[in-house]
Amino acid sequence: MARLTLRIKAQRLEKEFQAKGKKMDKWVRVYHRCKLCGRSRGYLRFFQACRICVRELASKGEIMGIKKSSW
Repeated sequence: MARLTLRIKAQRLEKEFQAKGKKMDKWVRVYHRCKLCGRSRGYLRFFQACRICVRELASKGEIMGIKKSSW
């Protein structure tokens, strides 16, 4: 829950600054978080998900063009 509230607060602050036409200050940081689980580490921008969720989705075949490799 805490991660979700932090993300919502950061998004709200960013919108307020954009509405005023200002850039965000250094103390306000917007972190990338996984859309599925909220994890901040191991985030892959292309998929907008963490490495763990990407691996699970690839194993299930839910991501087009990606399959788990084995040799």
